[in-house]
Amino acid sequence: MTRREKRMNAFEIVNLSRRGFLKAGAGLTLGIAVPNALAQMAGPGQGGGGAAAAGTFEPNAFVRIGTDNTVTVIVKHLEMGQGTFTGLPTLVAEELDADWSQIRAEGAPADASRYNNLFMGAVQGTGGSTAMANSYEQMRKAGAAARAMLVAAAAERWKVAPDSITVTRGAVMHPPSNRRASFGQLAASAAKMPVPQEVKLKDPKDFALIGRRTPRTDTRAKSNGTAIYTQDVKLPGMLTALVAHPPRFGGKPKSFDAEKAKAVKGVVDVVAIPQGVAVLANDFWSAKKGRDALTVDWEESGAFKLGSAEIMAEYKKLAATPGLPARKEGDPAGALERAAKTLEAAYEFPYLAHACMEPMNCVVKLSADACEIWNGEQFQSIDQPEVAQVLGIRPEQVKLNMLFAGGSFGRRANPHADYVVEAVQIAKAHAEKSGGRVPVKLVWTREDDMRAGSYRPMYYHALKAGLDAQGNIIAWQHRIVGQSILGGTVFEGMMVKDGIDATSVEGAANLPYAVPNLGVDLHSPRMGVPVQWWRSVGSTHTAFSTETFLDELALAAGKDPYQVRRALLAKSPRHKTVLEMAATESDWTTPLVSARVGERRGRGIAVHESFNTVVAQVAEVTVRRDGSWRVDRVMCAVDCGVAVNPDVIRAQMESGIVYGLTAAMYGAITLKDGVVEQSNFHDYMPLRMNEMPRIGVYIARSNEKPTGVGEPATPVIAPAVANALFAATGKPIRSLPIRIQA
Repeated sequence: MTRREKRMNAFEIVNLSRRGFLKAGAGLTLGIAVPNALAQMAGPGQGGGGAAAAGTFEPNAFVRIGTDNTVTVIVKHLEMGQGTFTGLPTLVAEELDADWSQIRAEGAPADASRYNNLFMGAVQGTGGSTAMANSYEQMRKAGAAARAMLVAAAAERWKVAPDSITVTRGAVMHPPSNRRASFGQLAASAAKMPVPQEVKLKDPKDFALIGRRTPRTDTRAKSNGTAIYTQDVKLPGMLTALVAHPPRFGGKPKSFDAEKAKAVKGVVDVVAIPQGVAVLANDFWSAKKGRDALTVDWEESGAFKLGSAEIMAEYKKLAATPGLPARKEGDPAGALERAAKTLEAAYEFPYLAHACMEPMNCVVKLSADACEIWNGEQFQSIDQPEVAQVLGIRPEQVKLNMLFAGGSFGRRANPHADYVVEAVQIAKAHAEKSGGRVPVKLVWTREDDMRAGSYRPMYYHALKAGLDAQGNIIAWQHRIVGQSILGGTVFEGMMVKDGIDATSVEGAANLPYAVPNLGVDLHSPRMGVPVQWWRSVGSTHTAFSTETFLDELALAAGKDPYQVRRALLAKSPRHKTVLEMAATESDWTTPLVSARVGERRGRGIAVHESFNTVVAQVAEVTVRRDGSWRVDRVMCAVDCGVAVNPDVIRAQMESGIVYGLTAAMYGAITLKDGVVEQSNFHDYMPLRMNEMPRIGVYIARSNEKPTGVGEPATPVIAPAVANALFAATGKPIRSLPIRIQA
């Protein structure tokens, strides 16, 4: 049995379609209190389940009400800055009719039987902007069940009918007798009540918290330094480990000389692991100096040695031939031959690093028959069986404590559990060598993160389109070339159909525009560069190519880009609504005025759907006389269903815009002879504060179930900016990062 087959057998995956929907019916499972190994740290951010005190009321796996009147919501999704520790507790608090000041949030332990992502079947994990969408009914039902049991307890205590009791802002009241009790006073009694199998949820018109701004539950801790991240974990006897990784992907350590490394004060051990050589020390700086002093001879016979230019050249050759069909409607080839005018364009996209503010890190503690881990845990159902396989134990013997994460953008959900496995391998190797077990904290430096990580794949797009005599688009052919992020992972069998990686073509294969003859095909070449999902995944490149190409077609037809989109979206009301919102709020028809002589200004529009959320953006740019440019303003409209917390939605739209604009202006991981050339933020630059545009966010009113907001703003900003530059300069942008000439 292969390693991959063993991983598949470690957990059952049911319906991994990112757009699948499973009804939220498992939220009323009885909760189990698991002692928290970080209890002595007494700070927010730790996961694994808190120990329930005597009298604590746990009606289900998601709610715990203490005699001190606190309501702890067990959140099954990682809080990495996107607001899950606020949004999901809001759902519980709404149906529970709790006062927001009572609410606490805690990360869930690894237990897919209770905390699975309902859109991923029997898999526990955070990703694909699914946290709110898959939890919406589940968490509301959890809150409603707890409320019903509190009411039942009060009715029994006061000998009154349950329907004569009201609950408001954490108070259970019987108005006719003027009796009142807090949740804490009823907790012990409520714990004895039967769990209701069916609960009635509120009518949206009665919402008191959903749809309104509630303060984030993690703000205070993250402001005063009490929030616990992996780097904050300190266990008795713990060693810090840094790894010397091979300079090229696929390289392995042939031999190493540890003499100089061991001579560094504080260095305790040097061990070889499959990925490289690890230096263990009493602290980070000692480990860093020890690694710097290490001499490693690398075996590179199987290493990847191509550079970015050679990879792109291979992609261009592939693009000259048909790929596997991802979508075909009508007769694109025939329509192109009949067209009055045809256009072609090719687009190039580089590898991208995730570059989250907190690089990869992980704390591991081994015992005779178990393993405990602390990290910003994003993909429990991948990490748990991978770790178990390394140690030769069962997955349930691996305890994962979910801490806060300083960003991820997909990186911590590695399909091979790379850095988590690396930490466990180091701890195991040291234990076997020393004869004793000590906790180990693996730390990746920023340079490790840039050069030894996994990346958004490089892509090449070739598009052709045909216009009729009236300037209408009658043909559209889109060819995509790039690595599959699903190939070789446990997801390949579910999400790669007929050779098509769904994530490679999303945003292109589901193009919303009404084009009668449309074709999309795909080449998925195998390269030795490790790749995985990156914020907004396939839409990061498909949105850019489709939306900028559409502006070129509009110009060729002599039409307004906004009006072209509006006409093509007549049968896509959600897209059309946000498009119109963005155009209205940006005063699309009002000409832009240059503030200085010689400057050129431009306005660009783009609309795109990802993760069932539709976002439209209008960007305004200024191009200076020397060819430099800046983004002045971005107006963003979003339809994400019910707006559970408008403030969090606005924050995520702004965040996605900043992240996407960073990639548009600067993002590029390049290889030379197989070696990554970038190393830190000086040569993989983030957007600076003085470059930040003014942003307006407008949320469409909706009664539909909420959809994701963590990613959908990211893919829209680059084409909106590129289209604005096209309007200002007359020169189309066909590669990222954006480069224009004076």
